[in-house]
Amino acid sequence: MNAITQLPTEWRDWIRENLARGCAPQSLIDDMVRNRFDPIFARAAVNGVMTQGAAFAAPVEAQPKAAAGYVYETPRLSAGNLIRTFDRQVRIVTRMKRPMIAVLEGVLSEEECDELIRRSADKMHRSTTVDPISGKHEVIADRSSEGTFFMLNADPFIARLDRRIADIMNCPVDHGEGLQVLHYGTGGEYKPHFDFFPPDEPGSHVQMTIGGQRVSTLVMYLNDVEEGGTTIFPDIGLEVVPKKGSAVYFEYTNSHGQLDRLTLHGGSPVTRGEKWIVTKWMRQRRYGEAATA
Repeated sequence: MNAITQLPTEWRDWIRENLARGCAPQSLIDDMVRNRFDPIFARAAVNGVMTQGAAFAAPVEAQPKAAAGYVYETPRLSAGNLIRTFDRQVRIVTRMKRPMIAVLEGVLSEEECDELIRRSADKMHRSTTVDPISGKHEVIADRSSEGTFFMLNADPFIARLDRRIADIMNCPVDHGEGLQVLHYGTGGEYKPHFDFFPPDEPGSHVQMTIGGQRVSTLVMYLNDVEEGGTTIFPDIGLEVVPKKGSAVYFEYTNSHGQLDRLTLHGGSPVTRGEKWIVTKWMRQRRYGEAATA
Protein backbone atom coordinates (compact mmCIF):
# COMPACT_ATOMS: atom_id res chain seq x y z
CA MET A 1 0.00 0.00 0.00
CA ASN A 2 1.40 3.42 -0.98
CA ALA A 3 2.53 5.77 1.76
CA ILE A 4 0.48 8.96 2.27
CA THR A 5 2.09 12.19 1.04
CA GLN A 6 -0.86 14.57 1.43
CA LEU A 7 -1.92 16.31 4.66
CA PRO A 8 -5.70 16.17 5.22
CA THR A 9 -7.25 18.97 7.26
CA GLU A 10 -8.00 16.67 10.19
CA TRP A 11 -4.37 15.61 10.43
CA ARG A 12 -3.15 19.20 10.20
CA ASP A 13 -5.46 20.09 13.09
CA TRP A 14 -4.32 17.00 15.01
CA ILE A 15 -0.68 18.04 14.71
CA ARG A 16 -1.43 21.60 15.82
CA GLU A 17 -3.54 20.49 18.80
CA ASN A 18 -0.99 17.95 20.02
CA LEU A 19 1.89 20.39 19.70
CA ALA A 20 -0.15 22.88 21.75
CA ARG A 21 -0.61 20.16 24.39
CA GLY A 22 3.16 19.80 24.64
CA CYS A 23 3.57 16.49 22.80
CA ALA A 24 7.07 15.79 21.50
CA PRO A 25 7.34 16.36 17.72
CA GLN A 26 9.04 12.98 17.22
CA SER A 27 6.12 11.17 18.88
CA LEU A 28 3.74 12.82 16.41
CA ILE A 29 5.95 11.80 13.49
CA ASP A 30 6.03 8.22 14.78
CA ASP A 31 2.23 8.16 15.10
CA MET A 32 1.84 9.44 11.55
CA VAL A 33 4.22 6.81 10.17
CA ARG A 34 2.22 4.11 11.98
CA ASN A 35 -0.82 5.50 10.14
CA ARG A 36 0.85 4.98 6.74
CA PHE A 37 2.31 8.49 6.23
CA ASP A 38 5.60 8.65 4.36
CA PRO A 39 8.33 9.22 7.02
CA ILE A 40 9.93 12.16 5.18
CA PHE A 41 6.56 13.77 4.58
CA ALA A 42 5.49 13.23 8.21
CA ARG A 43 8.62 14.96 9.50
CA ALA A 44 8.17 17.85 7.08
CA ALA A 45 4.50 18.19 8.02
CA VAL A 46 5.21 18.41 11.74
CA ASN A 47 8.12 20.78 11.19
CA GLY A 48 5.96 22.85 8.88
CA VAL A 49 3.22 23.28 11.48
CA MET A 50 5.83 24.13 14.11
CA THR A 51 7.79 26.70 12.13
CA GLN A 52 5.45 27.94 9.43
CA GLY A 53 2.05 26.76 10.46
CA ALA A 54 0.28 29.07 8.05
CA ALA A 55 1.62 27.04 5.12
CA PHE A 56 -0.55 24.12 6.29
CA ALA A 57 -3.34 26.14 7.89
CA ALA A 58 -4.25 28.03 4.73
CA PRO A 59 -6.29 26.53 1.89
CA VAL A 60 -4.57 26.17 -1.46
CA GLU A 61 -5.89 29.44 -2.84
CA ALA A 62 -4.48 31.32 0.16
CA GLN A 63 -0.98 29.88 -0.03
CA PRO A 64 0.75 33.13 -1.10
CA LYS A 65 -0.33 34.73 2.17
CA ALA A 66 0.92 31.66 3.99
CA ALA A 67 4.49 32.22 2.85
CA ALA A 68 5.19 34.70 5.68
CA GLY A 69 4.34 37.78 3.60
CA TYR A 70 6.30 36.69 0.54
CA VAL A 71 5.42 38.86 -2.47
CA TYR A 72 5.19 36.94 -5.75
CA GLU A 73 6.64 38.92 -8.64
CA THR A 74 6.93 38.25 -12.37
CA PRO A 75 8.90 34.99 -12.55
CA ARG A 76 12.39 34.94 -13.97
CA LEU A 77 11.39 31.86 -15.96
CA SER A 78 10.01 32.39 -19.46
CA ALA A 79 6.24 32.88 -19.64
CA GLY A 80 5.77 30.71 -22.75
CA ASN A 81 5.59 26.98 -23.29
CA LEU A 82 9.09 26.92 -24.78
CA ILE A 83 12.37 28.33 -23.56
CA ARG A 84 14.73 29.11 -26.43
CA THR A 85 18.34 28.87 -25.37
CA PHE A 86 21.36 29.59 -27.57
CA ASP A 87 21.50 25.95 -28.73
CA ARG A 88 18.13 24.24 -28.17
CA GLN A 89 14.48 24.53 -27.18
CA VAL A 90 13.35 23.40 -23.74
CA ARG A 91 9.70 22.59 -23.12
CA ILE A 92 7.81 23.61 -19.97
CA VAL A 93 5.47 20.70 -19.21
CA THR A 94 4.14 21.75 -15.78
CA ARG A 95 4.07 25.12 -14.08
CA MET A 96 2.98 26.30 -10.63
CA LYS A 97 2.78 30.02 -9.90
CA ARG A 98 2.76 30.10 -6.10
CA PRO A 99 5.34 28.88 -5.26
CA MET A 100 7.08 29.31 -8.61
CA ILE A 101 7.91 25.76 -9.70
CA ALA A 102 8.19 24.31 -13.20
CA VAL A 103 8.99 20.90 -14.67
CA LEU A 104 11.06 21.08 -17.87
CA GLU A 105 11.82 18.54 -20.60
CA GLY A 106 14.78 18.44 -22.96
CA VAL A 107 17.19 20.33 -20.71
CA LEU A 108 20.01 17.83 -21.34
CA SER A 109 20.49 15.27 -24.08
CA GLU A 110 20.99 11.60 -23.23
CA GLU A 111 24.61 11.89 -24.33
CA GLU A 112 25.18 14.90 -22.06
CA CYS A 113 23.65 13.04 -19.11
CA ASP A 114 25.91 10.06 -19.73
CA GLU A 115 28.96 12.30 -20.10
CA LEU A 116 28.32 14.07 -16.78
CA ILE A 117 28.00 10.72 -15.01
CA ARG A 118 31.17 9.44 -16.71
CA ARG A 119 33.14 12.53 -15.69
CA SER A 120 31.88 12.37 -12.09
CA ALA A 121 31.92 8.67 -11.24
CA ASP A 122 35.56 8.44 -10.17
CA LYS A 123 35.72 11.64 -8.08
CA MET A 124 32.68 11.46 -5.82
CA HIS A 125 32.83 12.39 -2.14
CA ARG A 126 30.22 12.27 0.64
CA SER A 127 27.89 15.26 0.16
CA THR A 128 27.94 18.16 2.60
CA THR A 129 25.55 20.92 3.58
CA VAL A 130 26.12 24.38 5.05
CA ASP A 131 26.41 24.34 8.85
CA PRO A 132 23.87 26.88 10.25
CA ILE A 133 26.35 28.22 12.81
CA SER A 134 29.75 28.23 11.13
CA GLY A 135 28.71 28.51 7.49
CA LYS A 136 31.16 25.73 6.65
CA HIS A 137 30.28 22.65 4.61
CA GLU A 138 29.65 19.66 6.88
CA VAL A 139 28.52 16.04 6.39
CA ILE A 140 25.07 15.39 7.94
CA ALA A 141 22.91 12.28 8.34
CA ASP A 142 19.94 13.90 6.55
CA ARG A 143 21.86 13.93 3.25
CA SER A 144 22.97 10.43 2.23
CA SER A 145 24.51 11.11 -1.16
CA GLU A 146 27.92 11.54 -2.72
CA GLY A 147 28.82 14.34 -5.05
CA THR A 148 31.34 16.44 -6.91
CA PHE A 149 31.53 19.97 -8.34
CA PHE A 150 32.57 21.41 -11.70
CA MET A 151 33.95 24.94 -11.65
CA LEU A 152 32.02 27.46 -13.74
CA ASN A 153 33.11 27.22 -17.39
CA ALA A 154 35.62 24.51 -16.43
CA ASP A 155 36.01 23.38 -20.05
CA PRO A 156 34.09 23.75 -23.33
CA PHE A 157 31.59 20.99 -22.45
CA ILE A 158 30.79 22.43 -19.00
CA ALA A 159 30.78 25.99 -20.41
CA ARG A 160 28.12 25.00 -22.96
CA LEU A 161 25.93 23.56 -20.19
CA ASP A 162 26.49 26.60 -17.94
CA ARG A 163 25.42 28.92 -20.78
CA ARG A 164 22.31 26.89 -21.63
CA ILE A 165 21.27 26.65 -17.98
CA ALA A 166 21.74 30.40 -17.54
CA ASP A 167 19.44 30.96 -20.52
CA ILE A 168 16.83 28.67 -18.96
CA MET A 169 17.06 30.31 -15.53
CA ASN A 170 17.19 33.79 -17.11
CA CYS A 171 20.21 34.83 -15.03
CA PRO A 172 23.74 35.83 -16.05
CA VAL A 173 26.14 32.89 -16.33
CA ASP A 174 28.46 34.39 -13.70
CA HIS A 175 25.64 34.51 -11.12
CA GLY A 176 25.66 30.71 -11.05
CA GLU A 177 27.53 28.44 -8.68
CA GLY A 178 29.44 25.60 -10.26
CA LEU A 179 27.47 22.53 -11.32
CA GLN A 180 27.06 19.96 -8.55
CA VAL A 181 26.61 16.31 -9.55
CA LEU A 182 25.03 14.04 -6.91
CA HIS A 183 24.64 10.28 -6.76
CA TYR A 184 22.19 8.41 -4.51
CA GLY A 185 22.37 4.64 -4.14
CA THR A 186 19.50 2.47 -2.92
CA GLY A 187 18.22 4.00 0.32
CA GLY A 188 19.83 7.36 -0.43
CA GLU A 189 17.76 10.45 0.38
CA TYR A 190 17.91 14.16 1.22
CA LYS A 191 15.38 15.16 3.85
CA PRO A 192 13.29 18.33 3.29
CA HIS A 193 15.32 21.53 3.39
CA PHE A 194 15.58 25.00 1.84
CA ASP A 195 18.13 25.95 -0.82
CA PHE A 196 18.27 29.58 0.32
CA PHE A 197 20.41 30.59 3.28
CA PRO A 198 18.13 31.25 6.31
CA PRO A 199 18.95 34.83 7.43
CA ASP A 200 18.55 33.97 11.13
CA GLU A 201 21.42 31.47 11.02
CA PRO A 202 24.94 32.88 11.55
CA GLY A 203 26.40 30.53 8.96
CA SER A 204 24.22 32.05 6.24
CA HIS A 205 26.02 35.39 6.48
CA VAL A 206 29.31 33.65 5.77
CA GLN A 207 27.86 32.14 2.60
CA MET A 208 26.19 35.37 1.45
CA THR A 209 29.32 37.50 1.64
CA ILE A 210 30.23 36.23 -1.82
CA GLY A 211 27.42 36.45 -4.37
CA GLY A 212 24.53 37.23 -2.04
CA GLN A 213 21.48 35.05 -1.44
CA ARG A 214 20.53 32.16 -3.69
CA VAL A 215 17.49 33.05 -5.82
CA SER A 216 16.63 29.92 -7.81
CA THR A 217 17.48 26.26 -8.36
CA LEU A 218 17.50 23.90 -11.33
CA VAL A 219 17.68 20.17 -10.51
CA MET A 220 18.41 18.10 -13.64
CA TYR A 221 17.94 14.32 -13.76
CA LEU A 222 20.74 12.31 -15.35
CA ASN A 223 19.00 8.92 -15.31
CA ASP A 224 15.61 7.27 -14.94
CA VAL A 225 15.22 5.98 -11.38
CA GLU A 226 13.68 2.54 -11.15
CA GLU A 227 11.72 3.29 -7.98
CA GLY A 228 11.66 6.20 -5.53
CA GLY A 229 14.10 9.10 -5.65
CA THR A 230 11.41 11.69 -6.38
CA THR A 231 11.83 15.38 -5.65
CA ILE A 232 9.18 16.24 -3.06
CA PHE A 233 7.71 19.59 -2.02
CA PRO A 234 5.89 18.42 1.13
CA ASP A 235 4.16 21.68 2.02
CA ILE A 236 2.25 21.73 -1.28
CA GLY A 237 1.94 17.99 -1.95
CA LEU A 238 4.02 18.05 -5.16
CA GLU A 239 6.23 15.12 -6.18
CA VAL A 240 8.42 15.17 -9.31
CA VAL A 241 9.47 11.82 -10.78
CA PRO A 242 13.03 11.73 -12.19
CA LYS A 243 13.24 11.48 -15.97
CA LYS A 244 16.55 11.44 -17.80
CA GLY A 245 17.26 14.84 -19.36
CA SER A 246 14.37 16.61 -17.62
CA ALA A 247 14.51 19.03 -14.68
CA VAL A 248 12.57 20.80 -11.96
CA TYR A 249 13.06 24.55 -11.51
CA PHE A 250 11.99 26.73 -8.59
CA GLU A 251 12.42 30.34 -7.38
CA TYR A 252 12.45 31.50 -3.76
CA THR A 253 13.99 35.00 -3.44
CA ASN A 254 12.28 38.12 -4.78
CA SER A 255 13.68 41.58 -5.53
CA HIS A 256 13.02 42.65 -1.92
CA GLY A 257 15.11 39.80 -0.55
CA GLN A 258 12.05 37.98 0.81
CA LEU A 259 12.24 34.17 0.95
CA ASP A 260 9.51 31.75 -0.14
CA ARG A 261 9.32 29.02 2.50
CA LEU A 262 6.81 27.07 0.44
CA THR A 263 9.80 25.83 -1.59
CA LEU A 264 10.73 23.41 1.18
CA HIS A 265 11.83 20.32 -0.75
CA GLY A 266 13.75 17.07 -0.47
CA GLY A 267 14.74 13.88 -2.23
CA SER A 268 12.69 10.84 -1.24
CA PRO A 269 14.58 7.57 -0.64
CA VAL A 270 15.70 5.59 -3.68
CA THR A 271 13.97 2.26 -3.11
CA ARG A 272 15.28 0.50 -6.21
CA GLY A 273 18.20 1.33 -8.47
CA GLU A 274 20.20 4.56 -8.24
CA LYS A 275 19.73 8.27 -8.88
CA TRP A 276 22.04 10.79 -10.57
CA ILE A 277 21.28 14.51 -10.67
CA VAL A 278 23.10 17.74 -11.42
CA THR A 279 22.10 20.98 -9.69
CA LYS A 280 22.62 24.65 -10.48
CA TRP A 281 22.02 27.44 -7.94
CA MET A 282 21.80 31.10 -8.97
CA ARG A 283 22.81 34.02 -6.73
CA GLN A 284 21.67 37.65 -6.45
CA ARG A 285 24.89 38.93 -7.99
CA ARG A 286 28.08 37.57 -9.56
CA TYR A 287 29.21 34.51 -7.65
CA GLY A 288 32.55 35.31 -6.06
CA GLU A 289 31.74 39.02 -5.83
CA ALA A 290 31.85 40.42 -2.29
CA ALA A 291 29.19 42.87 -1.12
CA THR A 292 30.10 46.58 -1.18
CA ALA A 293 29.20 49.06 1.51
